[in-house]
Amino acid sequence: MLSRKQLRRAAIAAASCTGILALSAATLWELDRAFPPPLPAELTVSTEVQDRDGQLLRAFATPDGYWRLETRLDQVDMQFVDMLVTYEDKRFWDHEGVDVLALARAAGQFATSGRIVSGGSTLSMQLARLIEPRESRSLGSKIKQMLRAIQIERRLSKREILERYLTLAPYGGNLEGVRAASLAYFGKEPKRLTVSESALLVALPQLPEKRRPDRNLRIAHAARDRVLTRMISSGLLGEREAARAALDDVAGLRRTLPALAAHAAYAMLPKAVPGQPSQLTIRKSVQEGLEQVARDAAAKLGPRLSVAMVLADSRTGDILGEVGSANFFDASRSGWIDMTKIVRSPGSTLKPFIYGLAFEQGLVAQETLIDDSPVDFSGYRPKNFDMGYQGDVSIRQALQLSLNVPAIRVLDAVGPTRLMARFRQAGVVPVLPVNEAPGLAIGLGGVGITLRDLVQLYTGLANGGKTHTLHDGTEPANAERTTATILDGQANWQIIDILSGVKPPEGASQRGIAYKTGTSYGYRDAWSVGFDGRYVLGVWVGRPDAGAVPGLSGYVSAAPILFEGFVRSGLAIVPLPGKPPGVFSPRREDLPVTLARFGAGADGLVQATVSEPAPTIVFPPDGARVDLGTISAETSPLVLKLQGGRAPFRWLANGKPLAGIDRRRTATWQPDGAGYSTLTVIDAAGRAASVKVFVE
Repeated sequence: MLSRKQLRRAAIAAASCTGILALSAATLWELDRAFPPPLPAELTVSTEVQDRDGQLLRAFATPDGYWRLETRLDQVDMQFVDMLVTYEDKRFWDHEGVDVLALARAAGQFATSGRIVSGGSTLSMQLARLIEPRESRSLGSKIKQMLRAIQIERRLSKREILERYLTLAPYGGNLEGVRAASLAYFGKEPKRLTVSESALLVALPQLPEKRRPDRNLRIAHAARDRVLTRMISSGLLGEREAARAALDDVAGLRRTLPALAAHAAYAMLPKAVPGQPSQLTIRKSVQEGLEQVARDAAAKLGPRLSVAMVLADSRTGDILGEVGSANFFDASRSGWIDMTKIVRSPGSTLKPFIYGLAFEQGLVAQETLIDDSPVDFSGYRPKNFDMGYQGDVSIRQALQLSLNVPAIRVLDAVGPTRLMARFRQAGVVPVLPVNEAPGLAIGLGGVGITLRDLVQLYTGLANGGKTHTLHDGTEPANAERTTATILDGQANWQIIDILSGVKPPEGASQRGIAYKTGTSYGYRDAWSVGFDGRYVLGVWVGRPDAGAVPGLSGYVSAAPILFEGFVRSGLAIVPLPGKPPGVFSPRREDLPVTLARFGAGADGLVQATVSEPAPTIVFPPDGARVDLGTISAETSPLVLKLQGGRAPFRWLANGKPLAGIDRRRTATWQPDGAGYSTLTVIDAAGRAASVKVFVE
């Protein structure tokens, strides 16, 4: 039994120890606060531009020249993570930064063999070395790493430690992090690593320069096999699985990281947020296909010629692929210029909208005859591309053959100002010569427009007449997006039906695409714009310096690229829309006299020549059979159109007045069933016009 004196001494000793421990803890706490580890809230990583699905399109090196892609655990194959922890730090999930057992084992091996057999560094200690590189391999440096590892464990979760290690680990050259290494050595993200690839990436950070497969293939191969052997002994891999992995070749090359959508990616840089990938509406697979098509086409076209392409979803306005030039770094083709946004002459690509307005106004039907012969419009004498003339042709033939004279005759009737107003309504403002009003020349390319804007107009054709503002993600967050009508539904279908019958370029299959080509004056620009029931692809070919290229044409130079672009985009062709109810599309012999030939009047309109002509119903024509789907549950209304007369107008159907009096020259009538009906319009002067139609 202890005496009082002994008990007193024991109490004093215990108190002293407690005080020393408390003082030590307080000192360590203060030191930890005074000398924290260099753990920035955000690592300096490469700026990433991703596609709509989060796939990497393009990365930019860090300011110090490294490819360092931020890595999250959910971006990495978990078998790789298990192999890494097993190989480097098997008690990672249990220790507090320092694995005492591993250090003791390493010290014992060194004492018995006189050399380092295995290290005792934990992943936390390795992270400490990565964020604070050591100048030597001294004992002091090792102790400092241990202390830093403890500090790191106090501040970061195990998941955060792993993610930082996976982002910063060296993999040879200027590659840091497992994502950069996986993309460079295997051409894929680390989410889809094989066992063999995982083993190599586990081995590389220990001696990254010595084991680089692109420089030391034999050493890299051996290092991978050692990792596989360790995985067998640890029970993580079976012998057969490891043996199969050992049979895989190690590729002795280093790939470039993804470098797609150069112009859009560079446009994202000014608004990039460090550590946060920027996202575009582009789809990576589509972009890859279009860029390959552009490169191949430019090589065939010859020097100094470039190619630009825009593929958009007509239902949303999303740009799924855009190629600003054939090669961003090709100075001979001025590859740095984004030709999707440069104003150029569109040639004949605006003609479908001219005819669309004529269909809307009831001026033409597909089989209406129009004269293709020399004509003088107050000094403006349009000529056809081949300098020849066809005589009488149908409206369908005139558009499919892209004849210039018929298009200008129709434009003169519908009005250039009305055409430009419709473009502006759709969110596109073509550029006119300075101080000039819209004239007939705009129908043949006498106006400036960008490829993006041209594709935006054509999204209306693919989308039932309604356009969407195109966007790719580079626009300001507050950029306005509009939806507008470029053509009414019935006129829109007429244009689709005509363009779907245009002959494909030589060697291309139809593929259910409607398309139009164009060539600007002087052979400077070749265009082709096509669409299916959803997607629109526009192609421009030419010299960025606007130099003339003899022999350049939309049909020969741009159309083959269009068809190949649809194939290589990988998008499934969406069928073109079917004929909607109410569309008037008679055979030539069934045409009423007012639609048999275009241009009966002095100004091209079928109307009287007195100062105040009487009203004339131009649609539906007298005797027409109109399919309004009356046998279906929902009967479509019939659009009524007239010319002449004095507003306001009153319409009657079978003697019964329709609701209201209207100053417009269009109206709608909802029939109550199939059969013959008589439609009458009366103007303010009491003059009347009637037609008889059969509704089915």
